[in-house]
This record gives sequence, C-alpha cells and structure tokens, in this order.
Amino acid sequence: MGIDLIPLKTCSFDCIYCQLGRTTDKTIRRGEYAPARGVLSEIAAKLKERPGIDCLTFSGSGEPTLNQNLGQIIKGIRMLSGLPVAVITNGSLLWSEDVQKNLLAANIVLPTLSTADPKIFKKIHRPDPGLKLDKIIQGMASFRKKFSGSIWLEVFIVKGINDREKDMEALKRVLDGIKPDKIQLNTSARIPSEKYSLSASKEKMEKLAAIFGERAEVIADFKRRKIAKAFHAGESDVLNYLRRRPGTIDDISAGLGISKARARGLLQSLLAEKRISAKSWQERLEYFFIK
Repeated sequence: MGIDLIPLKTCSFDCIYCQLGRTTDKTIRRGEYAPARGVLSEIAAKLKERPGIDCLTFSGSGEPTLNQNLGQIIKGIRMLSGLPVAVITNGSLLWSEDVQKNLLAANIVLPTLSTADPKIFKKIHRPDPGLKLDKIIQGMASFRKKFSGSIWLEVFIVKGINDREKDMEALKRVLDGIKPDKIQLNTSARIPSEKYSLSASKEKMEKLAAIFGERAEVIADFKRRKIAKAFHAGESDVLNYLRRRPGTIDDISAGLGISKARARGLLQSLLAEKRISAKSWQERLEYFFIK
C-alpha cells in the first residue's frame, strides 16, 4: 500500500523524467505537511478494509523525507501492524542527521543516484540550489553505515544523457563505496516531465546493468503488467490514481485490479465529463491525466 505524505509536486528535485510533471514547490525545508496521528488513523482504516496488504511504502506526489513526522509515522506503523515499511526517496536529504534518524526504523530504503557527474546530475534532476552531488553521495555512504535494513538503490537511465558505459563505470566506483544491497536500473515507462527524457531500450539497460555486477537488476517495466486482486473500482478510484501519476489503460487495470474493459469504460466516462485529459507518448501509448 502506498502512503503519500507530501503535497503534489513538493520536492527537492525537478527531474526531467518525473511522471508527475514539473515541480511547483522546490525546497529542502522540512515541514509537518501531514500530521502523524491523522496519517496513522487513515492507515489503520485501510488495513482493515484490505487485509491482504503485505508492505507499506512511502512514495507518492513529492519527496517523503521532507515530512518531519516521517520517523514517528514509520514507528507507528511498525507498532500498529508489524508489516515491513519501505521508503522510496530521491536520496537528496540523506546527509541530514534528522532524516537519517527518521529512516532507521524502516525495513527498506530506496534512494536514487543516477550519475557521478555533477553536470549530468543538474541536467537530469534540476535540484534545489542548496543541494550538491558530493554532499548527497557522502550522505548515502554515511546512512549505509548506520542503517541495518536493506538499501535498494535506483539508477535512472535517460537515453542520450547518462547512458554511456563510461558514465556507469564512474558511478559503479561511487556505489562500491556506498555498498547498496541492490542496484536497480530504471528508465521512463510513463510519460515524463520533459519530452527529451527518452527511455533506453531493454537491451541497453541490460548491458549497463552488467557493469554493476550481480547486485544489479533492470526493473524498468517493459512488459504489460497482470491484474492483481479483484477490486470494485469506480471513477473516484481512477481519479485518485491519476492524481498521483498519469496512467494508461493497462496501468489503471493493473493498479486497481480491474479488467481492461472496466478501466477503459471508466476512463472514457471521465473523458466525456472533461474531468481528465489524454495524450500520446513516444507514438505508442495513450496516457490519461488530470490537468
């Protein structure tokens, strides 16, 4: 189950590949955003509604480590359910001792580090002015020494920008110092913030993954996903999904556990009501989104 602690597009980065569009509030200042008690109450209710949940994941519409209540919420979840907790983060604030303390109670932390080159870093992530690549790398290495859980580090590949073998060889030397448990290579599978953020081919991704050795795997979604559990979704569920990220008919079908026919019908209804919009990407797929 996904948990969203941050308002839409409040982030320390403005990544060119972000499926949510341009960052509207770029910041490294942490705040409350969502009170811990209210979040834990909502989680408890959802767990009763859907007892088959096997993991709770912080991700969503912005950078989760910007919420200063993150540590309290993670500890509350562990007491409430005993379920494993994962935090998907861009890793930009791991140099902060407070952020590190917040994340120590998690089971898995999934940060992103896609380059060892400061110029490429700025081109891909367009970070807050207060962030520097060397500081972020030092923060990840420092956190690794303190964290007893698993670190699954994402390397996001953008065709023509950081997809050269020498780029990955330089990054490997950095990651050898951080020592993540897994290295997961990803590329755009949904419509990105910028049109020039192009996805790499499966063959290219596999070739780059080989540079990192046995710890590395390609996680980019090159296949159509299967439907998960049956769930009677309606228009409100589709809208909630699209508020977090654009999606295709296949995405909606898999994400909500409904048939493609059901997903298509709901999307067509929302289009007719002008509550959502659609556009194509890379001349292949039609993506639906909320303006």
